[in-house]
Amino acid sequence: MSHAEYLAEQIISLEYLDGKNTEFIAAKIEQLAELYDGRVIIVDDSFNVYSDSYSRLSNKKIISEEMIKSMNGINTVEYDESTDMITLARGIIDEDGGEIRGSILMSVTAADLTETYALIRNISFVVAAIFFFALIILSLVLARIFTKPFKDMTQSINRIAEGHFDEEVHLTGFVEIEQISDTFNVMINKLQVLEDSRQEFVSNVSHELKTPITSIKVLADSLNMQEDVPVELYKEFMKDIVDEIDRENTIINDLLALVKMDKTAGELNIANVNINHLLELILKRLRPIAAKRNIELVFESLRTVAADCDEVKLTLAFSNLVENGIKYNNAGGFVKVSLDADHKYFYVKVSDSGIGIPSEYQDKIFERFYRIDKARSRETGGTGLGLAITRNIILMHNGSIKIKSKEDAGTVFTVRIPLNYLI
Repeated sequence: MSHAEYLAEQIISLEYLDGKNTEFIAAKIEQLAELYDGRVIIVDDSFNVYSDSYSRLSNKKIISEEMIKSMNGINTVEYDESTDMITLARGIIDEDGGEIRGSILMSVTAADLTETYALIRNISFVVAAIFFFALIILSLVLARIFTKPFKDMTQSINRIAEGHFDEEVHLTGFVEIEQISDTFNVMINKLQVLEDSRQEFVSNVSHELKTPITSIKVLADSLNMQEDVPVELYKEFMKDIVDEIDRENTIINDLLALVKMDKTAGELNIANVNINHLLELILKRLRPIAAKRNIELVFESLRTVAADCDEVKLTLAFSNLVENGIKYNNAGGFVKVSLDADHKYFYVKVSDSGIGIPSEYQDKIFERFYRIDKARSRETGGTGLGLAITRNIILMHNGSIKIKSKEDAGTVFTVRIPLNYLI
């Protein structure tokens, strides 16, 4: 493009299109054609061929898309892959008025560039192949040196996969290998704890789901075994059956909710939520339940708080805490919900004047199906899953929950959740 531009300047300055200095410009055109092993054509503004380095189109007209564009001030450079040719069209502009006096059309072969590119590509391929095979050989040598401890570990992992959690891994060699061995043993111990927890959970689920069904069967059998059952007794038994069905349904719904909470945080529907309004709606919904036991619900807000969270799930979490405060409270007591925030977190405290939780049980109350007083839990409709669901929801929001309680003096749950949700 720079040579074509220089030639265009020479054509204008030496008035070639006006019939002057023709031999000099012809020599320049011939020189440019030889330099690029191509063809150079000069046309005027009427598309008349002034010069053709191939001497085929002289004194003829040539009109092409490239020529028309260059006559309109649009310079073009195009590559035709099928012919391996580069075509350049550039307008010849008058220095005085900016008028386009003609155009230069150059066609040059790109064979040399293509051959050079192919050569470089082939060399690169050979070098890459040599490097690849050298890397494979080096890898095989290093593998023979370093893989023996890992083969031993593989055997240990297979044993663990078969259920032998009581065995430990003992690897010797590099310090890093021994550290892996120690870390693996820690993981095995955690797996054993998880396995024990899983078995206990399955046992609890089976028991909790079987209990209402057993009660329903006993009640139904009692009705079937009696003839001419009084309507009052029949209604009483049917009410008990409905209650047991409702209890079974509650357990199943809580289990399904808990399974959802075990999924990734991608299940959260994050939006900016007014936490003050959320807590007010929870207390408004639960006030009729609290009123039946003459329990006062109090809301204290120290500031207006808006946070990024899943409103539905967070409502469930805080509702569980307030409902527990109502269920395990003393008649005439209170449940107080307070809200505060700083520049990074918001804090919700749910305190009650209830029966409290003994210190030895406080680390276990967030476990699934864990209940301190099972008889009282059944009386209040508890499934032992509410606090597990609450904890999972709060953890999904990257928050934390703490408990402070004293027997016969009440309980305080403190929840801390970031104002801005970050994955």
